[in-house]
Amino acid sequence: MDIVRIIIAIFLPPLGVFLQVGLGGHFWLNILLTLLGYVPGLVHAIWIIAKK
Repeated sequence: MDIVRIIIAIFLPPLGVFLQVGLGGHFWLNILLTLLGYVPGLVHAIWIIAKK
């Protein structure tokens, strides 16, 4: 299932984080990082998915 989340995170990083942790602090941080730049949001999303 993590592979599917990582593929989703490549296209939409906040959705990948949401599927992993829900509406928590990591989700809102990822939205902020994605708005500041796609790459920081993507790196954060993959890190959150791989960590859990």
